[in-house]
Amino acid sequence: MTGTGTREVSVAGAIVALGLVLAAVAPGYFSGGNLTDMFLANLPVLLVALGMTLVIVSGEIDIAVGSVFAICGIVAGILAKVGVPVWFACVTGCLAGAALGSLNGALVAYAGIPSIVVTLATMVALRDGLRWATDGAWVQDLPAGFQWLGLTQSGFPIAAAVIAVMLTAVFAWGLGHLGAGRAVFATGSNPAAARLAGLDTARVKWAAFTMLGALTGLAAVLNAVRFNQIPSNAGIGLEMKVIAAVVVGGASVTGGVGSVAGTVLGVILLAAIGPALTFLGVSAYWERAIQGAIILVAIAADGLRHPAVRRLGGPLARARA
Repeated sequence: MTGTGTREVSVAGAIVALGLVLAAVAPGYFSGGNLTDMFLANLPVLLVALGMTLVIVSGEIDIAVGSVFAICGIVAGILAKVGVPVWFACVTGCLAGAALGSLNGALVAYAGIPSIVVTLATMVALRDGLRWATDGAWVQDLPAGFQWLGLTQSGFPIAAAVIAVMLTAVFAWGLGHLGAGRAVFATGSNPAAARLAGLDTARVKWAAFTMLGALTGLAAVLNAVRFNQIPSNAGIGLEMKVIAAVVVGGASVTGGVGSVAGTVLGVILLAAIGPALTFLGVSAYWERAIQGAIILVAIAADGLRHPAVRRLGGPLARARA
């Protein structure tokens, strides 16, 4: 069994163990209402994590997704508020994410700037730019057709689940069976060898960042339509949740290793901890400590499997070079 497969089994085992404890001690955890709330709250993390998997497997990282998330939600909300058709406002929000992801990808792939530096800069610039443009105000008085995308409150989670399942299946199949997926792995595993084999590694990395941006835009739109107002400070901390889920799921920070299945399991495990603590009567302040311990164990295991991690490989090494 591969290292990634081993990690997937370990994470799945942890989820099952947690589920058994909750089933015995707090069966209310599995109520339909609680599971629906958990799904909707973590849907943005899942969608962004699918794109982040591509970026990390290609050997890069993006910590600007939280700022991009906020901008895309505001863009969609403002357009809907001024009377633009809801579908057009939502598509524009996704395109805004793709454009910002494309910008990051171009700076990384073609300008040769380390991704940690590029996305740190855009994270700050975009967040502060949005704060300046909106004066910190939220988008309010949204049209009725914007909330829940015009669906019923009970129908929207079903539509969102269909979207999530379809995208997850497409990305899982594409990474494993398409030439584009193999190109992402080759680029992250050994960029020099990939170039010698005829792959345009710069284009692969640019495409990965662009796809991540588009998925971030989609996540922002699906999150925004749940409420009757859109905060300008949305997405704070999203990048850490997403990167943690991908790494816990078995992706290597040095690139070349990762899977969509592992990412989904990582999202599920980290998402389950907070509500589980509440149902078990444990202080919610322990949530981040437990998540941090899980991430530390995952990184340590990655370091044992890939010694380059101990030498600050991948994008972190290039940032220090």
